[in-house]
This record gives sequence, C-alpha cells and structure tokens, in this order.
Amino acid sequence: MSTCLVCDQPDETGDYLCHRCARVLAEQLRRLPALYSALAAFLSPATQGTRHGGHAQAVDGALPVSEHVLDLRGPGGMVATLESWREALHDARRWPAPALGISIPNRVGSAAAALHHSLDWIVQHWPAAGDLAREIRDLHGAAASVVHPRLVEERGTRLGACPSVDASGVICGAILRHYAGTKAVACQWCGCTYPPATWPGLKTWMDHDARDEMRNENPEEVEQWQSAS
Repeated sequence: MSTCLVCDQPDETGDYLCHRCARVLAEQLRRLPALYSALAAFLSPATQGTRHGGHAQAVDGALPVSEHVLDLRGPGGMVATLESWREALHDARRWPAPALGISIPNRVGSAAAALHHSLDWIVQHWPAAGDLAREIRDLHGAAASVVHPRLVEERGTRLGACPSVDASGVICGAILRHYAGTKAVACQWCGCTYPPATWPGLKTWMDHDARDEMRNENPEEVEQWQSAS
C-alpha cells in the first residue's frame, strides 16, 4: 500500500502515482503538442476568448501580442518545462543527454513523447513522479485556459484536499475545486463549505494535512484559486 503523490489517496499498487493520476498525466502529455500549436491562434489579444463563435472581435489599443501566450510558446515556456523533465529523466535512468530538435514545436513534441514513452517507469520507479505530474498539470491547465476556457471553467480550479474532520477524527481528504462565479468552495463528498473569509485558513489547513500525510516529504503545492466574482 502506498499513497499517490498527486491526489494523496491510498493506492494498492505501491506505485508513486495511482492509476487515475497516471492516466491523467499520460493524456496531458499527449495533448500538450496540440495545445502548443493551437496557442498560435491566440497570440493576438483580440482573439482571446472569442473563438467559440468562430469570429474574433477587435480590441482597441491592444498589445501586438498576448504576453501570456507568448510566454507559453517561447523558449522559456512549455518547451523549457518539458525538456527539463526529459533531461532529469535521462539523468535518473543514466541515459545520455537527449538530443534537441531544431524548432520549438518539434522540441515540444519530442520531449512530451519521450516522457509519455517512459511513463510506466516514471510511475513505478521515480520518486519525482509527483512533481512531474503537478508541473505538467499546471502547464496543461495554463494552455487549456487559453484554448478551451469554457472547459476549464466547467472543471473548476483544483485547490487541494478537503481538511474537514468528522466525528471520529478522520480527515475527509476529497479534492476541493472552486468554480467560476461561486461565492464559496464546497466539498462534493462531505458537504462542508468554505466561504471566502475562510480561504486563507483553508490553505493553511491543507498544507498542514499534506505535511502530516507525506511526513518528511515536500507537501503538494496548492494552486492559487480564483477570487470570488
């Protein structure tokens, strides 16, 4: 029995990631090259958030490019994250340093494919699997929030494990999500609600529970959620 390094749930396989989190990581790695390509259509600020209707609306006084999209597509964005993890993987497996492609799109595809190809080993043998999964999740989320903003809103922003404790002293541990337009965070499992005034304390409780669960290992970084609208 082990504990998944991403969702903190018990896992009978003894792997570093549970089956569900491993599947999510695999799917995100598979999608990243396509997301990288799709981001090109959103380099102009006028196209942000207007693609669902098929036509972009002009924005007066807009910058020539969207800095957020440019950062993701630039040398220090998506490609840097993927290649740094690919290099770490080669080092962990005592392989020669990976060869880099010529263009950034090619490098993104090669690095994502290489990580995906070694996913079984990563899940079963690499203690860094949790950090990798979280960084890929954040990278995928940053790109998807531009390309598919409505889908991201529907899924909500992942916050962390619910810290509520029942009468027997057991922590709930279900994953909390904040949905755009809602005034409070509600646990779908135990029903406990957290209004905005409690959010600073909520993060503190999450961090405390994560430290207890992982003992001396680094706690999972809790994503910063959207402010209530």
